[in-house]
Amino acid sequence: MPQFERRYDEAEPQRVNRWLAQSGVCSRREAETLIAEGKVRIDGEVVTDAGRKILPGQVLTLEGGEDARTRFTAVINKPVGIVSAQPDPGQIPAVRLITRKTQWGALAPFPALDGGLAPLGRLDMDSRGLLLLSQDGVLAKAVIGPDSRLDKQYRVRVEGEITEPRLELLRHGLELDGRQLKPAQVRRMAGQTLDIVLTEGRNRQIRRMCELVDLRVIDLQRVRIGPLALESLPEGRWRILADHERAALIKASMG
Repeated sequence: MPQFERRYDEAEPQRVNRWLAQSGVCSRREAETLIAEGKVRIDGEVVTDAGRKILPGQVLTLEGGEDARTRFTAVINKPVGIVSAQPDPGQIPAVRLITRKTQWGALAPFPALDGGLAPLGRLDMDSRGLLLLSQDGVLAKAVIGPDSRLDKQYRVRVEGEITEPRLELLRHGLELDGRQLKPAQVRRMAGQTLDIVLTEGRNRQIRRMCELVDLRVIDLQRVRIGPLALESLPEGRWRILADHERAALIKASMG
C-alpha cells in the first residue's frame, strides 16, 4: 500500500517537490531524496526528474518511507504553572496533560510516543494558551525553524498607564540583548488588555518588552500560531492536530 496517494486538483502544474511540501508530506529536500530513491510515482510512472511537474488530474503516490502526516502532534491549551519544555524538579511538564481524560473533541487512538514530544516554541510557566507538542520534524521546522514566516498572536493584560508613545515603542524601536527587535503589531483592546502579534520569539520577549516601557504583564495568553487558533479548546485540555491544519501551518510558514 502507498504511504501517500492524492490526486492533484490545482489549476496550474506544479513541481512535485513543492507540492509534497505544501501538502505537509515532507520538506522539499526530503521530496528530492524520495524522487532519487524512486519512491515517487505519477499515474503509476516512476518520477526520475526532481524538476518534474504534476499536472491537474494526475495522481501522485509515494511508496515506502515514513509518512510525516502520521506523526503525532497535540494542540494544548496550557494553563499557568505547567512547563512547556524540560521541567526542573517538582515542576509539571506539559506532556503530562496528554491523557485520555483530558482529550477534547473526537477521540482517536493514541500513537506510539517512543520518541517523546517536543514543544514547538516557548510558552513560559507563568503564561498560558496555545502550545504544540509534536514528534513531527517537518512541522517543527515549519513552526520554529529559522526560515519560518509564521506569526504568533497574544492577549496580554498589563498594569501601568497605556499611552500611545509606549505603544509606538512596543511596535518598533526596542532592543533586547543588544539586538533590534522586529516590528510587532500592537493594539489596545478593552481596559488594560493588549493584542500583540510577533514574528519572532525571543526568551520571555513580551514580558521584557513591556518592562522596557514601564508596563508589567499580569496575564499572557497565546491565542494563535499562524493559521492555527486556540478557539474554544478549554484550558488544560488537548486535541490532535488535524491533517488540514498541519498542511496549512506548513504552507503558511513558507509565506
